[in-house]
Amino acid sequence: MLFLVAALLMMGILLGAAAHLPVSVTLLAAAVIAGWLLVFSVRERRNSAKGASR
Repeated sequence: MLFLVAALLMMGILLGAAAHLPVSVTLLAAAVIAGWLLVFSVRERRNSAKGASR
């Protein structure tokens, strides 16, 4: 339950900050975060595949 409250608090802070930024800056930040998540996902899948073959 505490994790849920903390997650909602962080989401509120981030969405509040995004509301005060220009749309172009918000979209640029979203693209950077999406790219980082994509790279992280690919690296995790590669590491998982290497570990399964051993």
